[in-house]
Amino acid sequence: MREPAVAGQFYPASPERLKKTLEELFSSFEIREESSKACVSPHAGYMFSGKVAAAVYSKVPETSRYVLIGPNHHGIGIPVASSKQQWKTPLGVVEVDEEFVDALFDEAVVDESAHLHEHSIEVQIPFLQYRFKDFRIVPICMLAQDEITAMELGRKIAELSKDFGDTFVIASSDFSHYVPYEKAYEDDNYVIEPILKLDAEEMYKRIFERRVTVCGYGAIATAINTSKFMGAQKGVKIAYQTSGDVISDRSSVVGYAGILMV
Repeated sequence: MREPAVAGQFYPASPERLKKTLEELFSSFEIREESSKACVSPHAGYMFSGKVAAAVYSKVPETSRYVLIGPNHHGIGIPVASSKQQWKTPLGVVEVDEEFVDALFDEAVVDESAHLHEHSIEVQIPFLQYRFKDFRIVPICMLAQDEITAMELGRKIAELSKDFGDTFVIASSDFSHYVPYEKAYEDDNYVIEPILKLDAEEMYKRIFERRVTVCGYGAIATAINTSKFMGAQKGVKIAYQTSGDVISDRSSVVGYAGILMV
């Protein structure tokens, strides 16, 4: 059992308080499922990025399997690590699709140590639990976020989705980290532009050109590649804001984007 690592820090540890928090976050949005293949969702504390996450999850379609891809912030474990343990949150236990994980073997190997303290996947799960009742997850933690890894992993996930059926990919990423408010908006929109065109190569180029501190760029690139192989034509920006839109300090902010790939 993979126990919650950041309950009580990034989101409430109490089931009642967590349900109420999610209810409040979703209250601003109409639940309307969009025909889409993948999305990008932030992974900061719900106080800061929860509204952007709720905006995109209000559009996520119901399916039987969600592939959750997040960056490895702690540097623990292998380059691309999957998980086969059950995942627990205050809202209950979610099963992992072990057959899908086994089929990923060429591109992702089971390594529970990579997931032990990592929050990027964990914080997505309560949003899914709030929206849906019957689903399984495929957690993938990326320490290696280079273009080749993202392309190979994206192709593999897309191939397996044909064999296994219903599959939706969630890329967990925040955007600019600890930069002035205006710079975050400028740099992040510069990076989001090629994401909306499903152009992973150009996204990498712009990130490195301006040294934009997008933490889950490999996860985003994997989602772009998977969605294109699955027939997606474009990205749609659902929401964007920074921590400076939540609190008064705009001298050093983190950016959050919600994007659907349709």
